[in-house]
Amino acid sequence: MKKLFPLFIMVMALVFAQSCKKDSSSDNNTLAGDPSPMGSVGTTVSSSSASISGVSDLQGSVVSVSDGVSSYSGTGIITNSAIKNIIANLPGITIKGDTVTATGYQIKQTTEGIESFIGTGPGVVVKYASNVGDTYEVGSTGRVRTVVNKSTDDDYSYGFMLIKVIQVEEPTPALKSVGVTKITYTANHKFGLVGVKYDFTDGSSINLPIYCSTQNGK
Repeated sequence: MKKLFPLFIMVMALVFAQSCKKDSSSDNNTLAGDPSPMGSVGTTVSSSSASISGVSDLQGSVVSVSDGVSSYSGTGIITNSAIKNIIANLPGITIKGDTVTATGYQIKQTTEGIESFIGTGPGVVVKYASNVGDTYEVGSTGRVRTVVNKSTDDDYSYGFMLIKVIQVEEPTPALKSVGVTKITYTANHKFGLVGVKYDFTDGSSINLPIYCSTQNGK
């Protein structure tokens, strides 16, 4: 599962950025900025408690921070056997019945954005000052993540609010054999990563909301 569950973990345990100030780093593949409070030890992240395509109760926390990089552990309930088969051989994944546990996943969060240090999908995930069409390299894979939408109005439903978001798509050619065609990350300057969507070859999709115990700025 070359990418679905580097992002299963980003769903179980991710946190992020601050205001939509101008990005101080001119290189889209380099993440600068001050450390985000959402990456501090003890911060928790969760998704919906209701089952979404056999996935529920995703939750995780930051267990340590080293040189600005946060290490996460998380758990989730997965009754979907296809998804369990996909993630079974991932490093750091343990499956007991329908309970999935993940440990040792590293993510960097700053006031400028999010960067993954997960070996199967390293590199910048989002920079909040980016514009539509900007791209970020996915390590040395030859793939890129592309900014496909940036709100100018509060038009994205998040809990009981409407918020502005930036959305980044990543094609997943290595996952087509298991039915995954792309991943879309949705993020907000204040609430960080607010959703991860998986699109499948049969035309279906899973859209997992993400909620964090802390936030950035006002």
